[in-house]
Parts: sequence; structure tokens; C-alpha cells
Amino acid sequence: MVLAKVVGSVVSTVKEPRLEGIKFLLLEKIDVKTLKGKNDFVVAMDAVGAGEGEIVFFVGGSSSRQTEVTTGKPSDATIIAIVDSFDISGKAIYSKSGSASGSSRGAEK
Repeated sequence: MVLAKVVGSVVSTVKEPRLEGIKFLLLEKIDVKTLKGKNDFVVAMDAVGAGEGEIVFFVGGSSSRQTEVTTGKPSDATIIAIVDSFDISGKAIYSKSGSASGSSRGAEK
């Protein structure tokens, strides 16, 4: 699993029929210590209803096809969770509510 920030959405009107109705989001991988973007982007299917600015877990490869939304669909990246908070060695790094030290509601670029 990889931590990333939702930085946008991707719209495709012409696509493989099995992808109809699936939301695609643009993710930027983040440095977990600083919450800054790594300028490394991926388009992922959204299996959990994530929104712009949220920190999420995403999976790739065959794991991305193991959710209720993506089973049997051609996928290489899927958002599987919205992160509420995380810490490193007991130090709070991120909190969705903004209460972690040095963090804000979402990761910065």
C-alpha cells in the first residue's frame, strides 16, 4: 500500500465498457515525514468515495482488482482507504482533523 494525496480527477468519456461508472482520481505520492508531494503521479480507481485533498492508501497490480468496485475490471491502481491519521515512532504526523503537530487538513505540495 502507498500513501498519496488526491490532487484531482480524471474524466474519460470513451473507455472500456467495464469501466463505466467508476470514478478516476489523480493521486500524488507523498513524503510521509513532511507530507509534501513527490511530483510522482498515478491515476487510480476510487473504491471508497475519496475526495480532493484527502490522504489515501492505494494499491497497485493484482491487488487493485480485489475490491467490490474493481473485481473483473482492468485496473492497475485502486484507492482502498481514506486515512484518518498516522504517526511515525509515536509522533503524530498527520490527522485529517488537523490536530497532528506540523500537519494541516491535507498534505502540502
